[in-house]
Amino acid sequence: MTTRPILIVDYGSQVTQLIARRLREGHFYAEVIPYPAVNSTLLQQTRPAGIVLSGSHASVHDPDAPTLDAAILKADVPILGICYGQQLLCHSFGGAVCNDGKREFGHTKVNLHGVSPLLSGHWHNGETVRVWMSHSDKVVALPEGFTVLGSSTHAPYAIIGHTQKSIYALQFHPEVSHTEFGSELLWHFAKQICALKPNWRMADYKTEIIAKIRDAVGDKKVVCGLSGGVDSAVTAVLIHAAIGSQLQCIMVDHGLLRHAEADSIATLFRQNYNIPLKVCDESELFLGALAGVSDPERKRKIIGKLFIEVFEHEAKALDQADFLAQGTLYPDIIESVAGAGHAVTIKSHHNVGGLPEKMHLKLLEPLRMLFKDEVRSLGKELGLPEAFLGRHPFPGPGLAIRILGAVTRAKADLLRKADAIYLEALREARLYDVIWQAFAVLLPVKTVGVMG
Repeated sequence: MTTRPILIVDYGSQVTQLIARRLREGHFYAEVIPYPAVNSTLLQQTRPAGIVLSGSHASVHDPDAPTLDAAILKADVPILGICYGQQLLCHSFGGAVCNDGKREFGHTKVNLHGVSPLLSGHWHNGETVRVWMSHSDKVVALPEGFTVLGSSTHAPYAIIGHTQKSIYALQFHPEVSHTEFGSELLWHFAKQICALKPNWRMADYKTEIIAKIRDAVGDKKVVCGLSGGVDSAVTAVLIHAAIGSQLQCIMVDHGLLRHAEADSIATLFRQNYNIPLKVCDESELFLGALAGVSDPERKRKIIGKLFIEVFEHEAKALDQADFLAQGTLYPDIIESVAGAGHAVTIKSHHNVGGLPEKMHLKLLEPLRMLFKDEVRSLGKELGLPEAFLGRHPFPGPGLAIRILGAVTRAKADLLRKADAIYLEALREARLYDVIWQAFAVLLPVKTVGVMG
């Protein structure tokens, strides 16, 4: 990126990616990095303008607790610690962290005092702000050089700072919506402490990522899989803007698409964008492989594996395409990672969890650093119709994971009809654009449930 990022070191909080979301909403570019990956080489390559240390379920006193890599302190950039991040900083600098048996979870009021470039706007001296706490350990003695900027009844060091070192820390979570003006506090860190300008815009990202695609692909060919969702469609239009006729799109009809999905996608791409598209009816292949499978995770992996096999087969007929393009998003990458310092796996995204160890195609994932709303913004920059961009998210595995139990063609047909009726009712009631996501689910009984 041309803009220096703020790196968010992930110590395992389930809401770590919200920190990146809030910063990007303020037009400050941010990336999440798992803490074991942080080292001097990474920091030299990324040249961060600032570093945020996330929360964690761990205690700094645990024998295997995540640690603060020395490279972070040697990088000589502003640091903001959040919850565990605060405790880790204080513990590392010689302060005291303990567990007095009083776990604090929920809303509390923080009284602000002292003068600091971090505190302005709604966060200025003398104000009281409602915040969200979630911690067992807490700081009970500050390291040398740190001062108190905010305190609550049970957290005397709710906000602390070391002005000379540009290191600040919070006991609460500013990234969650429960904290008043939490985004504003993160933006203060980016603007006032890291000296960044709020200039990260999607139009600039579009120009830059198109150039990167051209550079990566060169004169090679790319095959792009369309699932019917917004992510893969934006991926295809973006890549086509970069390399034109070197792109071939393939839509695999696995028998688990929404009503009239294949026809609507074919119309959009062939008539509006003149992008080559081949629709492959592979419903028998997929439904046969899913026969008797009830576990959603197994379904995802089976479908992901078959997707790759079909794409590789089709690519061979395209005079050996070299790249497979996918609409993988940032949350897909984060959620699919399970390991030291990370929250437990939420799901295996079909683009990630289903990939074989050895592939004949190189992956091209131009959206892998974007969140869902950012993908829609990029799609708007690329000229995709608003009606299409506003569609509810649809998983790559399709109706397979909305059928609770084993998948059959009859069940898929029934759910497809029910889902279409339900969504049409929402449109008629003018609720479709108000609700983020709504869909029908086929329960393992002789009724259809509805979620919205």
